[in-house]
Amino acid sequence: MPKTKKRKLPISNPLDNYVATSRPQSSRNVIRRFHVLIKKEAQLKCNRSPSAAEIEDLVKVQHEIQELGGLQRYQRMSTVGQSGDRGGGSEKVFIEWMKELKLHVSEMQIKLRLLEVGALKPDNFTSCTSWIENTPIDLRPQHPAIREQDFLLLDPVENERKWDAISLSLVLNFVPLAVDRGSMLQLANTILKDKGYLFLALPLPCLTNSRYMTFEHFTRLMETLGFSELRCRWKKGGKMAYWLYQKQPKPRQEEFGGFVKKVVLRHGNRNNFAVLLKNS
Repeated sequence: MPKTKKRKLPISNPLDNYVATSRPQSSRNVIRRFHVLIKKEAQLKCNRSPSAAEIEDLVKVQHEIQELGGLQRYQRMSTVGQSGDRGGGSEKVFIEWMKELKLHVSEMQIKLRLLEVGALKPDNFTSCTSWIENTPIDLRPQHPAIREQDFLLLDPVENERKWDAISLSLVLNFVPLAVDRGSMLQLANTILKDKGYLFLALPLPCLTNSRYMTFEHFTRLMETLGFSELRCRWKKGGKMAYWLYQKQPKPRQEEFGGFVKKVVLRHGNRNNFAVLLKNS
């Protein structure tokens, strides 16, 4: 009998195989651990005169981040969470709300300029190219069509009132420091056009189980920044919360004082999600 040729298997990254078959709970566990480690890393780096013990802790944290696969693995896990069999990405909610507001209908045929922050895929808004001009950015993009850019390092002068809409989907909760989360929201207000739109998506426990945050507190914070809530969606026992805000002409900067320090709003076994603002 003639020898049968053994079919060659494609060369692949073991991490790709793991991610493709990972269960939702496994993905969430990895992402949660990344959040803890990156927050701790940022806190340790803030100390300009670290002790020997703190330096050792930083090395351990950075080693564990690498052992987990680095930020690349976090992004791939998050991409799996956006796949169709996991309910799809939050852009579906954003698109639905924009259509409810008739933003897809324009007599002038001018496209809405969207800045998609923390984009894991370049094609989230492909179905809307007739009315949306999307610019996806990320710290470490996984696709050449996504621009490498730290949102917090955007030039506020060059981008002032440049964008019609900004998407911060599962971005704010990944920022390690509470004050940087506030800076992100303040910058979003600066670079949005008047009456521009901000889409925000967060894990529900950020507001329902935080020591420093509640829905009421978050609403007051966003109003102080100059955002008016147009839509909100979440359900008890769910995993996510979504908002659509519209920028108002002038932030209430004189009231930032109520959001510059952490205030304990709940006691017990809670997470530490918080957003702090800087006075101008």
